[in-house]
Amino acid sequence: MAGAVRRLALGCSLIAASAACGSSATTSPTADGSRPDAATASGPGDAGSTIAEAGDRQDSGTPAFEDDGGEAEAPSADGASPASLAADRFVTNVVSFTPGECAGFMGRPLPQVVEGPPVGGGSDHGSIDVVSLGSGGTIVVSFGDNAIVDGPGPDFIVFENPFWVAGDSTDVFAEPGEVSVSDDGVTWQVFPCSPAPDPQSSTGTGAAPPYGACAGWHVVWSNPTNGISPVDPAVAGGDAFDLADLGVTHARYVRIVDETHEACPEAGGRPDNDGFDLDAVAIVHAERP
Repeated sequence: MAGAVRRLALGCSLIAASAACGSSATTSPTADGSRPDAATASGPGDAGSTIAEAGDRQDSGTPAFEDDGGEAEAPSADGASPASLAADRFVTNVVSFTPGECAGFMGRPLPQVVEGPPVGGGSDHGSIDVVSLGSGGTIVVSFGDNAIVDGPGPDFIVFENPFWVAGDSTDVFAEPGEVSVSDDGVTWQVFPCSPAPDPQSSTGTGAAPPYGACAGWHVVWSNPTNGISPVDPAVAGGDAFDLADLGVTHARYVRIVDETHEACPEAGGRPDNDGFDLDAVAIVHAERP
C-alpha cells in the first residue's frame, strides 16, 4: 500500500489545499529539466468488459458515475483560458472502470474527477484530484467525438500524481501504469511498460525503475491556476506518448492498467489510494482542435 511518505504528502495537500507542503513554491521545469518562462508552479490485454457507456456500467464496488454536464477550460501557454481549447481535448467519458483492490481515493465522483485539465501539484506533492485504480485496476476513457491523431512529436499526455521525495528529483514517488490506445475499443496497441517488482520499496509502490513507456512517473506541472498549458508537452509535465511509436495514426480510446500491484491488506484498515492515480488525459494533436 502507499507508504508513509505519500500519506504525509497527501495529508499536507489536504491541509494546505493547493499550497506546497513543506517548502515554498518553485518554478516548474520543462521536460529537459530547465525552467519554463511562462509560469510558476506550486509546488494492457483485455479491457475487462465490452465497451459501453460509463453510465450503463455499475460493477459491484464501482463508484456510481455522475456527470454534471460542465465543460472544463484549460490555460494556454500564456495563461489565458481560450474557448478554442474545448472540453473534448480532455477526457469526456469513462467507458469502463474495473477497480483493483484498495481502489478509490476520489476527490470528486467519476467521471468528473478525470475530466478536464490536470490539477498538478508540482514536485512537492501529488494532486488529490484523482481516481486510484487499485492494484491491477483498469480504466478506459474517451474524448466524445474527438480523437487523438498522429502529428509531430507526442500526441497525448497522461497525468498521474508523482512527486519528488524530499525534493530530490532523482527519487520519484511513482505508481506506474501501462498505457494502450484503440480506435474501436476492441483492438488495442500497447506502449511497453514493465517496471521491476519491488515489494520492499521504501515508498510502498511495489514497482521500481526503469519505467520506460509507463505513465505515472513524471511530475505534473500544469494546473488551471498557474497558466502552464496542459497540451504542451514541453512544459505540462506528465507522461507524453507518440502514436507513431506504435505505428498508429488515429485513436479514440485510451486504456490505463495499474502496474504497481501494491499489496492491499486483508485485515485492518484498507486504504483507498493504491495503484495508479489518474488525474487527466490531454490530447496534444486532436482530430478536432
